Amino acid sequence: MDDTLRIPIRNPASKITGYLWLMFAICLLGNILAGMASTLMSVYLPVVVKELSGSVEDSALSRMSASINSLYFIGWAVGGLVWGVISDRIGRAKSLALSVSMYGAFTFLKSLAPSIEFIFVFQFLCGFGVGGVLVVNTTLLSEVWPSATRAVFIGLLSTGFPVGIFSSGLVNYLISGWRQGFMIGALPFLLGVLSFWMLKESDKWKATQITGNEKLKKTAIPKSSLINGMIIFGSMLIGLWAIFSWLPTWVQSIVINSDGQKERSLSMMLLGVGGLSGGVTSGLISNRFGIRQVMLACFGGCFLISCLLFLGNTSFTVLTEIEIASLAFVFGISQGSLSVYIPMLFPVAVRATATGLCFNAGRFFTAVAIFFVGSWVMALGGYGNSLFTFSFVFLIGLIFLLISNHDSQT
Repeated sequence: MDDTLRIPIRNPASKITGYLWLMFAICLLGNILAGMASTLMSVYLPVVVKELSGSVEDSALSRMSASINSLYFIGWAVGGLVWGVISDRIGRAKSLALSVSMYGAFTFLKSLAPSIEFIFVFQFLCGFGVGGVLVVNTTLLSEVWPSATRAVFIGLLSTGFPVGIFSSGLVNYLISGWRQGFMIGALPFLLGVLSFWMLKESDKWKATQITGNEKLKKTAIPKSSLINGMIIFGSMLIGLWAIFSWLPTWVQSIVINSDGQKERSLSMMLLGVGGLSGGVTSGLISNRFGIRQVMLACFGGCFLISCLLFLGNTSFTVLTEIEIASLAFVFGISQGSLSVYIPMLFPVAVRATATGLCFNAGRFFTAVAIFFVGSWVMALGGYGNSLFTFSFVFLIGLIFLLISNHDSQT
């Protein structure tokens, strides 16, 4: 018995079996392709709307674009809530396979859309699938991965999404036709189908079929922490996705003597690379300076860089590229830090439920905010002014971080 106890201490990786490596690869690839599916519409958005809507005024174009982006986030939020319930009922592995297949199928179907109305429906259903993947794969990994290296690999899993964001820019760079670009959805669909055959169910989930949810009945979610968590996470999410969703369109508006395809692609790739770099280093930075201090710096930094980016650029230059990459880097740090900070606000017995509420309530607000970015473009004198106005949401998060009770739960 002593020898078996010493094995994970001397060599934690020895407990990582071939099956666990396979499962991690599926979860990571699911995250990467989810990030790509989430932002692929953003890089093709101007040409999709113009082709399917014909010749329309700029104000109508903005409203339709805003609706497309908002529907995606509503689907994402609903999916994040519903798939959590589904996975508790039918299991993590089956839910992951179904949700990956779902967003893959509806990404592909966008390539066949005969009208803008079909894009609306497919965008919502694609978001619904992605919302499930980001909840279920983290839950599955946390339940089956060896405890000695669990935090490291869950952190690595979170980097998949920004890799996917970079990939969407790469797809747009290589494939100019939007219909051909959305055919990439065949990859996650195939991954989901293969997952049905390759993934096994979590033993911890199997145990809940016997024990039920007794702990949840005994512990209430602290209301003040829940409200603070929703506002803090939601404010960063609103700013982040308003910028991610509308940045390529803003870039298009400041490009001179070009159709903007390469600049839009580059901006999305910069967002992906910056977000990935920030996510990878967020743990080291948080350990060095303290997670709350890092979060305060992230909210303040996002606001300041947004001021420089959207008020200081009237053409696309090297400085614009540096500012986009810097903003994405801070975003990446915030996402890694929030993944640690928000769960710490709640007792262990209700941590997953409360964290899920914080994450997905914020997505509903994000959907509304993204819609208004497009709606206010004409009134505020352009995409830059509209995005700058919405950057004030970062100050809301900063204020609630300052005034909130930040004692963590054990």
